[in-house]
Amino acid sequence: MESAEQERDVDGLMGQFHDYLGKKQLKSTKQRDVIARKFFATDGHLSIEELLALARAENPRIGYATVYRTLKLLTECGLAAQRRFGEGQAMYETAGDTEHHDHLICIECDHVLEFTNDEIERLQEQVARSFGFDLVRHKLELYGMCPKARGIKGGSCPREEAEARD
Repeated sequence: MESAEQERDVDGLMGQFHDYLGKKQLKSTKQRDVIARKFFATDGHLSIEELLALARAENPRIGYATVYRTLKLLTECGLAAQRRFGEGQAMYETAGDTEHHDHLICIECDHVLEFTNDEIERLQEQVARSFGFDLVRHKLELYGMCPKARGIKGGSCPREEAEARD
């Protein structure tokens, strides 16, 4: 399986980020670059704390505020998308270079699973048209409980499985 960095053009995204910083007359710092590169190279959703841990693995001097401000810049320039699932903390994912997807969120372990389903997409378009809407964008978030949270004997938790793979 290819790493997220191989699947995604990290250098191209870094170039777009540097172009944005230049237009805003902001400096491209080593810390910002570490944070942005770690963000672009990671698949899925990241909290500020998770990105902070990844960045500190390369540079222990990176602070929370620097990660926060860098994610804010990445969001402003359209390279990151902020998501809030339920009452949870803000999560971020790389925007623009991934196909549309929807989310299943466990209300017990807070794990977020991404999925695509062509039939659901067609039905959403059909519903929108039936009300005279021309869809521009949408998001679908389904909340429930994973098998382990539901108490199914031998049921697994997707979050635990993902953490065991990492």
